[in-house]
Amino acid sequence: MVAPMVSRLAAILLLASPQLAAAQGAGGDMETLHLVWTAVCAGLVLMMQPGFAFLESGLARAKNSVNVLMKNFTDCAIASIGYWVIGFGLMFGANPSGWFGTTGFIPDGGDGLVNVLYQTFFAATAATIVSGAVAERIRYLPYLVGTFLVVVLIYPLYGSWIWGGTADAPGWLRGMGFLDSAGGSGVHAIGGFVALAAVLVLGPRFGRFGRDGSVRDIPGHSLPLASLGAFLLWIGWMGFNGGSTERDFSDLGRIVLNTHLGASAGVIGAIALQALRGRPILMTVVINGALGGLVSVTAGAKYVAPTSAALIGLLAGLIVVGGSALLQRYRIDDVVDAVPVHAFCGVFGTVMTGVLFAGDMFNPDRILIQATGAATAAVWGFAAGYVVFKLVDISVGLRAPTEHEQSGLDYTEHHELAYPEFQTARTHRAIEAGGTGGNAR
Repeated sequence: MVAPMVSRLAAILLLASPQLAAAQGAGGDMETLHLVWTAVCAGLVLMMQPGFAFLESGLARAKNSVNVLMKNFTDCAIASIGYWVIGFGLMFGANPSGWFGTTGFIPDGGDGLVNVLYQTFFAATAATIVSGAVAERIRYLPYLVGTFLVVVLIYPLYGSWIWGGTADAPGWLRGMGFLDSAGGSGVHAIGGFVALAAVLVLGPRFGRFGRDGSVRDIPGHSLPLASLGAFLLWIGWMGFNGGSTERDFSDLGRIVLNTHLGASAGVIGAIALQALRGRPILMTVVINGALGGLVSVTAGAKYVAPTSAALIGLLAGLIVVGGSALLQRYRIDDVVDAVPVHAFCGVFGTVMTGVLFAGDMFNPDRILIQATGAATAAVWGFAAGYVVFKLVDISVGLRAPTEHEQSGLDYTEHHELAYPEFQTARTHRAIEAGGTGGNAR
């Protein structure tokens, strides 16, 4: 299924490449070509949604895999509608204050709709980062309420600060000269710190930590599924970052190469640190090393040299391993390690964009600006995320009851099973119960 998709994309790009060259040589309509490229990139970013779904469901237990898939499937839809109606205007509308947009709500015309679609999938990505971290103990409908608030408030407001407005009236961080190619801070750090807030509001899964402080591993049910998800994310990231290219495509090669090198170096970093610590080299950690590398080069994909991108990705692989251990030390239960991958690596890569900016490395002014933007993402994402999920928890209840958590949210929330042939006890129980809905309390 994946191979034909990749083959078709490769064919499209091969066919398009001579046309791009001809258009450049003849002074053709590069704007139209850029729109087409952006639409292709939007499709690649959408492919990251099944990537997240497979990764997160594979790293969850079988009894919760439908629930995880449902969250990813529906938060994409809810995020898309919410962002189109409210979020896009807040993020990219006229921004005289430098804090939020005031126009552009419910966009419905013009060539800019391709960009609306592309940006919509960015919003969906920021929202779905939270899903994996809170898996296996969060109620489905309250989760969707939190998702909606993330995409209509938390994500677009920060986005307006770094990308919004115009050259004459920019968002306040953009006006300082803050740089973020494709959302290292704007998507990943925001999503990661919202995820951290959400898991703190929820608390750990039942049985995750012992009273003596011990950490109990709760392995996911399908590493092949998780690996497939990671590969889909890796492929989709080419569009996620590639869509930020300049109108003349002059920096496209650097962007996509940096993206791939970051992921590859992240794998090597994760393997190296596990080996140096004398630990088994786990597939789950290697997968997250690749994702951490991808996140870390997202902010600087168009601003750093390939050698710098490889170094950033390598260090991100170390951060993922160390960050996971840090969360466990403080008894923070993140099912898929979304916080180390997205929050920690997003902040790290954003700062390193200033440190290793091509042609002007170690400029203290640029480093300070990047650090300010990264710190703002961390503080805003965590504080706003904590308020949102705490309010949802107080108003309607966020956490599933313990007996539901033990039975599995597939059955209690959705009354469906991912593997009914093998989960026979659960199937028979459902029949004996007369097919009553799982959301009854």
